[in-house]
Amino acid sequence: MNRRDLLKRSTAFGLAAAVPGWARAALAAEPAPSASTPLKPPAEGPVPVAFLVSDGAVVIDFCGPWEVFQDVGVPGREGDAFRLYTVAETRTPIRASGGLQVVPDYTFADAPAPKVVVIPAQHGRSEATLEWVRKSARGADITMSVCTGAFLLAQTGLLSGRSATTHHDSYKTFAIEHPDIRLERGARFVESGNLATAGGLSSGIDLALHVVERYYGREVARQTAYEMEYQGQGWLDRGSNQVYAAARRSTDAHPLCPVCDMDVDVKLAPKSVYEGKTYYFCSEDHKRQFDAAPAQVKQALTAA
Repeated sequence: MNRRDLLKRSTAFGLAAAVPGWARAALAAEPAPSASTPLKPPAEGPVPVAFLVSDGAVVIDFCGPWEVFQDVGVPGREGDAFRLYTVAETRTPIRASGGLQVVPDYTFADAPAPKVVVIPAQHGRSEATLEWVRKSARGADITMSVCTGAFLLAQTGLLSGRSATTHHDSYKTFAIEHPDIRLERGARFVESGNLATAGGLSSGIDLALHVVERYYGREVARQTAYEMEYQGQGWLDRGSNQVYAAARRSTDAHPLCPVCDMDVDVKLAPKSVYEGKTYYFCSEDHKRQFDAAPAQVKQALTAA
């Protein structure tokens, strides 16, 4: 029996040690109770969690939340609190970031109905993918994106008129592509009804811990974080990404790509002139994006 199974078994029988007081203080000062509506786990069996994957899926975006959900132990309950599985358009193995190969457990055609959907950053945005997300979200308690997985969720139309966040490097691009969505800069995660979006990369761990709290309470989430040796406080403070809230400013001496804020070399960068001002771009793609609707892009950039 490995450490994880031993912990779950001891927790079920009330034998697991509570989080020590010193560790509780180190993990985080006690914030106000969560304002989110509690979620009700099934009367029997675990909460089904589907991880949507395709080529390019960013490993920490899905493996971080996966680790959180698989480590949850609930006092008085034997067995897993969450049932985890991967879903893809086909059963063909996908290549995640860094070359990690993942064989999907299910396809869109045969996947069990999830109560939680996790959407990491990834390449796949086919119409079949978008339709599966729309269909799954109708019956799910929470559909959550991590990092630039917010772009995929936004493409479904489900986020229209709602609030969302994404990786800080993509704030401007998100604002340009989705002006109908209220972008929250500096948010560790954002909840909007039964949808939630996490900031970049490790933010997904915090959103997953928050989901655990909504299902099983703060103490279970805190115990999970403690056993993971995770000291991040973002799951208790959704505004904790404020270090990324302020937009970088482009100057003549230090120009930035107006679409993504990347540094550019004026000697090499593609450029466009609009209303008497020269704009430099990190790539031809971003130049084309600007040139297609410069007024709209400028308006979105001002809002972002």
